[in-house]
Formats: sequence, C-alpha cells, structure tokens
Amino acid sequence: MAKIRLTTKDFSVMRKRLLQMHFDSGVGHIGGNLSALDAMLIVFHEYLGGEDKFILSKGHSAGALYTTLWSLGRLQDQDLKLFSKDNTLLATHPPARGIADIPFATGSLGHGLSLAAGTALAFRLKGNNAQVFCLTSDGEWQEGSTWEALIFACHHRLSNLTVLVDHNNLQGFGSTADVASMSPLWDKLQGFDVELLVIDGHDPDAIRAALEGERKRLRVVVLRTVKGHGVSFMENRMEWHYLPLTEAQYRQAIEEADLK
Repeated sequence: MAKIRLTTKDFSVMRKRLLQMHFDSGVGHIGGNLSALDAMLIVFHEYLGGEDKFILSKGHSAGALYTTLWSLGRLQDQDLKLFSKDNTLLATHPPARGIADIPFATGSLGHGLSLAAGTALAFRLKGNNAQVFCLTSDGEWQEGSTWEALIFACHHRLSNLTVLVDHNNLQGFGSTADVASMSPLWDKLQGFDVELLVIDGHDPDAIRAALEGERKRLRVVVLRTVKGHGVSFMENRMEWHYLPLTEAQYRQAIEEADLK
C-alpha cells in the first residue's frame, strides 16, 4: 500500500534540488538522473518500507538517489553540498559504505541486477518477506552479466524482486540503437518467465499501477523515459550524459522545473 502520495509540486521541488546539487558541485551526468528521478521518488516514498532494499544499478544516477534520500530527511543540505567533493560519502557513483540506505557500491554497469537477485533469494531463504527493487539503465542490458542475473531470477521465481529499466534510449557513446541495438528491449524480455510491463516512466499513476498488486514471479517494469526530462535543452541529448551546467543554463533549468 502507498505510504505518502507525492504531488506534482513534490516532483518539481526534487527536480530543482537535483539541479542545484549538480550545479553547485559542477558535476555532469544530469540527463540520466532526470530520467530516473520520478520512478525513484515513488519507490522510496510510496512503496519501500521495513527491510525492503533498493539497489541502483545505473550508478551514474547517484545524484537522483541522493536527492531522494534528502527528500526523506535521510541526507541533509550540508551532505548534498559535499556531492562529488574530496573525501565525501556522496561520490558520483554510490559508495560501498557509510550510507545505510545504499547496500552496495554500484556503477560498473551490469552488476546491480546480480546483487539484487542474490539479495532477494537471501530474503526468501531467511523467511523474510522484504521486497527488493533494482533500477537499471537500458544500456547495461548490453552486458551479459545482466542477462545471467535475469536467468537466475527467473529460475528461482523471485517474486520479491522488481526490476525497473530506465529506458531513455541513450548511453555514454550515443543511442542504444546505434551502440548495440536491443530495440525494442521489451521484445527480448518477453521470452522470459517474467511479469513484463512497459509504461510511461514519467507518469506517476502509471508507475504506481505497475508497482501494485501481488507478485507471483519476477516483475520487470520498462520505464519509457526521456533523458534530461523536464529541461528542454537537455531532453533526448546524449551530451547531457556528461556536461555540467553553466550559470545561464542552470537558471533556465530551474525556471522550467517550476513549470512541470
């Protein structure tokens, strides 16, 4: 059951805080953070509880994870000011230790789903009803280890695992179709023993609907998203996998975030 239902204003506030953190630190990777933020916020605020675990496989979206934890009061403003600084806990990819809500260091793409599947199986073996949520990128489905983890999860019918795929069609060197085409990814996933849903990854109600209901096997939710979502000059632009914001760009981005 949902805990606290987020509003349109909540999403706007979190988007602006994410932009501020990246601007203050002069750090890029903003596009993929914006494509993943909406789903991450809903999972944490409305579905994650108790001993449930969230594993961010696409580690370069750590900024969205830190912003989400800030929105829950688990990180403070002074923590976000240290994002990507020397000796910080808030590295550009999730750290191995120091933040209770981050169970694993991730960012070497293709490993997060294996960690999530192992965690889900461990919960079952211990008789623990906790759920595991894992957010992957679409690009990391080019990694063989991701498919091995999927085979493992299907074999063990890990109904306590939900996999979210941030399907924004872009990765570090171009479009996923140009780098190593798997398009459409959901056609490949249909061949596995999974509950497969393909939804608008920026529609809160669609995300909620995909996370509801009893699970009888592994659930995979493909989130059709936009890299740089909510900022016009970033949307669907590969360079925003890397670029930091100039002051003028930051001001424009904040104004646009207020309107969404």
